[in-house]
Amino acid sequence: MAKRGKKYRAALAKVDRTKRYTFEEAVKLALETAYAKFDETVEVAINLGVDPRHADQMVRGSVVLPHGTGKKVKVLVFAKGDKAKEAKEAGADYVGDEDLIKKIKEEEWLEFDKVIATPDMMPAVSKLGKILGPRGLMPSTKTGTVTFDVARAVKEIKAGKVDFKVDRAGVLHVPVGKVSFGEKKLLENMAALFDTVLKLKPSAARGQYIKGVTISTTMGPGIKVNPNDVRELIKKYSGD
Repeated sequence: MAKRGKKYRAALAKVDRTKRYTFEEAVKLALETAYAKFDETVEVAINLGVDPRHADQMVRGSVVLPHGTGKKVKVLVFAKGDKAKEAKEAGADYVGDEDLIKKIKEEEWLEFDKVIATPDMMPAVSKLGKILGPRGLMPSTKTGTVTFDVARAVKEIKAGKVDFKVDRAGVLHVPVGKVSFGEKKLLENMAALFDTVLKLKPSAARGQYIKGVTISTTMGPGIKVNPNDVRELIKKYSGD
């Protein structure tokens, strides 16, 4: 295992690894221990009490973070005719049909972050499965990226929509903003995320649903949060 740098060790020394912090304490500490020269991303890791090997315990969805992610997202839309025009007017960065499919297939062109497709385009887009799939770029009805309402889909992504899917270990890894956002905006983004995650609890899940929560910045150490504080977070920082 690679030896950690001096700055990381100094940041880690500020974290009590035996403690389960409140969300407010954890976010404050995460910002204090961020040491990179760039604006680090703040990520939440959520350990769920599910077994994703079973289809009825898969947790997958999306959330529009009230303050976005702090990242400029390039959106590609596969659509024709009026829907292509609608996508362009909504702010899509790239819009096309067979021309873009050919470009991606032949050149492996991937200068975009999210992909939306109208349902009628999916038979053609499915040919890109081996290229888009492994990169998490394949449009899906489950994340709202296969739709005829392309304008709404584009605007949501541009506004800060984040897709998430539980990994094989039962953990969600979700970016919730940048260090520059400050505590309040990060907490409000987290409240929106956890509100969505709770609503997606599979009926087949048994026992404690949210078993663990860890907050970290791109370069900083993980800070463990008391999972029992989730509902209080939503109550205090949700826009509802």
